[in-house]
Amino acid sequence: MSFPPSKVTYKPLLHPAEHPAYRYSGFHPGRVTTLRKGHVKQPGYQAFPVDVTWEQDSAIPMRDGIKLYADIFRPTHGDKVPAIIPYSPYGKVDSGVQSYDMMGPYRMGIPFQRLSGYETFEGPNPAEWAERGYAVVDIDARGAGHSEGNIAFWGQQEAEDIYDSITWVSQQPWCNGSVVLAGNSWLSIAQTNFVSRFTHPALKAIAPWEGLSDPYMQQTCRGGIPNAFFNEMIVRGFGGLGNVEDVASMLREHPLYDEYWESKKIDTTKMSDIPAYFTASYSTGLHSEGSFEGFRAASTSKKWLRVHNSQEWHDLYAVAANDDLQRFFDFYAKGIQNGWEEDTPRVRLTLLGFEGSPAKSIIERAEEQWPPARLYTERYFLDAATKSLTSCRPQNSSRSVHEGHSLTDSSDFKLVFPEYTELCGQPFVKLFMSAPSHDDLDVVVQIRKLSASGDLLESLNWSPMPLPAPKVPNVNVAKHLGPQGMLRASHRVSIMPRSSEDDVPSYNHRSRQPISMGEIVELMVPVWPIGVVYEAGEGLLLRISGHDMSLPEIEALKPREPRDENRGQHIVHTGGEYDSYLVLPRIALGERGGFSIKDDFNTDDAQIIDLCDDVEEGIQSLLKREPVEPSNPFDIPIFITEAKASIKTEPESQSEPVSSPWKSGMQLVQFRATAEQVADDYLKENKIKLHSSRKRLSTIRDPNAYRRGQEDSSKLEIRRPVLD
Repeated sequence: MSFPPSKVTYKPLLHPAEHPAYRYSGFHPGRVTTLRKGHVKQPGYQAFPVDVTWEQDSAIPMRDGIKLYADIFRPTHGDKVPAIIPYSPYGKVDSGVQSYDMMGPYRMGIPFQRLSGYETFEGPNPAEWAERGYAVVDIDARGAGHSEGNIAFWGQQEAEDIYDSITWVSQQPWCNGSVVLAGNSWLSIAQTNFVSRFTHPALKAIAPWEGLSDPYMQQTCRGGIPNAFFNEMIVRGFGGLGNVEDVASMLREHPLYDEYWESKKIDTTKMSDIPAYFTASYSTGLHSEGSFEGFRAASTSKKWLRVHNSQEWHDLYAVAANDDLQRFFDFYAKGIQNGWEEDTPRVRLTLLGFEGSPAKSIIERAEEQWPPARLYTERYFLDAATKSLTSCRPQNSSRSVHEGHSLTDSSDFKLVFPEYTELCGQPFVKLFMSAPSHDDLDVVVQIRKLSASGDLLESLNWSPMPLPAPKVPNVNVAKHLGPQGMLRASHRVSIMPRSSEDDVPSYNHRSRQPISMGEIVELMVPVWPIGVVYEAGEGLLLRISGHDMSLPEIEALKPREPRDENRGQHIVHTGGEYDSYLVLPRIALGERGGFSIKDDFNTDDAQIIDLCDDVEEGIQSLLKREPVEPSNPFDIPIFITEAKASIKTEPESQSEPVSSPWKSGMQLVQFRATAEQVADDYLKENKIKLHSSRKRLSTIRDPNAYRRGQEDSSKLEIRRPVLD
């Protein structure tokens, strides 16, 4: 879907030569330079490992007659090579204002030696990729630098420009006819925006390394709450000869989701069968949801996802990451049979351990899909009386109050995990809330990890970090606090239908309806993806406030005062008729990361007792039911043994299996676990302490060995000795 350019609001750009922060080195169409092996742009940067030909400001014609300009870096010697296109408005070499020195502390851990100084911001290093046998074509997007036209935020026009660029690049005499797309952030979004609208015979693969798929819902107006501060900062860094789309003004003109925002949506369900290498992480407040969702929804059968544990720029230039990307590109752009499709897991999943926790991060564990197939959800009810999350709905109602227009106030609820736990997927929260002083309210929820002693933990975005976590600057590129979700209450009426209460809620944001002052309303708040491991005794904190609680992406975006439109107090209602709860996606584990139990686990099964009601009544009603065949997945014989069994002198026929009220073994497991929790709560409430003893293990570890043991034992002759 396209939106008429005549209806878009633009603002003028500063000429690159006049921009106070632009690193402008002039316009040099037709200039060709050979960067010899060993060339170093400035001390500390990577030396070129091979001779590279640098063609500056090469003109690329578009279908409407305008020209885009590109810098081409290609190996000087050797055969024809594939081309990598990083497409963005950030500026080619020696231009633009973004740099890793100014965008975060300690250069995000990127060594100077990993960069040559010739790469476009968030794009591949041309010196490195020339040695790997690729050309890099850095294109200034329409309107950027000396490229003609106006800068647009993605959409149909950008996709058409990329199509024409691929055509031109693939026809150059040094190109082998194969083109791939690569890059992070805007450069990633440009890739999925293109392949969701077009196919091109010369495009062999894409590598969208962290982006988004819906600018309104995932960045500019999450949960219906306007926030264009990041967009405005980005726009201030652009330089060009024309204008730039004024997203902040368009948000004011189009506060609800309409045809303008629809034209920006990147629908990866419409992708062709293009090979795609996605990356994602939990650390970015800009791209996490879009990266995971873009992969999940992508219709191509040739897609891979690598979830890493670092900051996206740090990962972009990591040696191992580039080695892996080369293997992917080599397979599709060069036809090298390196086993990529056979050997590479479809998903490599990372779960974060957090600093100061005994839980160790899980790094790129092989999975079949995201979210993992063996996920199940657990529901925890908010209890304002105890400021906790419990598995049973509180019988009595209570409430928690916090100031809505504040950068510090919140309502907090704690949960402790009694066993090792892995959370992965997308949580959500159901809240009953009211605002006595206003006809609307913004609610923001955040999930923080707690240590066993109750301390809030942080996850550092790369290692080694020069300082301990508390001393690392509080910006999101350096450290991660936990996933967030948000919703403006007036947008609750735009919720989309769900097939199950366990489905993550979503909104179309096409309508709004104010609330009445003091009215208690139900709010379903989706939270961005989580991936965290917990050791026994650790837990989480669900924090509810009226403001964005994530760290700013960079220091310049840190709010000095609340930016929301809240007024007065916000009240969270829990218990009784207000079943406020948190839904967590958990990975089903056997022996700490083993087999799946999902197929044998159904919380809706009628035979599972609701232990939050009367336990004795539930047990009695269960025992009165008709017996069912017991679950026996290993096909191991079940024997009845008597209390005074004697040794048999002759083999006897096998006893009939005992009838069981349990439909499956997993039902019994859940019953026992829930009963233990109820008992533990009772003992704790009444301050009763029991002596602990070592628990005997009765689990059959190896069913095959068990069967062999049964067969061998049947061959033994054990006879009662005859007494005189």
